[in-house]
Amino acid sequence: MARRVNPIQERQRRTALERAAYLAIFEQGYAGVTLERIAAHAGVSKGTLVYHFGSKEGLLAAVMRRFVRTIAAATRRALRLAPTPQERLRAYAENQFYSVESTRRFYTVYLDFLAASSRDPALMALQRAFNEETYRLDLELVGLTSSGAADRAWHLRALVDGLSVRFLSDPAPDLTHYRALCLAGLTRLLEQGG
Repeated sequence: MARRVNPIQERQRRTALERAAYLAIFEQGYAGVTLERIAAHAGVSKGTLVYHFGSKEGLLAAVMRRFVRTIAAATRRALRLAPTPQERLRAYAENQFYSVESTRRFYTVYLDFLAASSRDPALMALQRAFNEETYRLDLELVGLTSSGAADRAWHLRALVDGLSVRFLSDPAPDLTHYRALCLAGLTRLLEQGG
């Protein structure tokens, strides 16, 4: 008789495996981490990872999908709760630089993902989907129907990506400073019309 699978438990297990993989990739880098190492980090067998994700690339894709959705949902929620345009910009900046540890972890893994996706068409498709998601989010911030919204959304993303790379290379990043830089750049960008 076939084993019955509880869908809630399976979803929780996948989530735990994706989190463990995310941390393992952060600690060892995508190129250096193996399924064996990720399995050890998660306390499961390599076969469990292969069963759920198929391959290291499949696991990376699942990790990035999960964290992109999580970040987008958290940012949208913060934007909805902000009552004024200036508070929306502040909420956006705070969500881009959430904490020193989480920002460093996300962008380290994300840059590894970018490097891997440049050689893998399936991961590149996921990268394009991520770009579309961040573009929609950025359009929401600048105003979907405002004049020059598309250009401003592109400029906004360039600002955030540039600050994020600087943040990663900063040996002792000051979260307040990066948030202030992001907020000042967003404010200037939106006041000047892009």
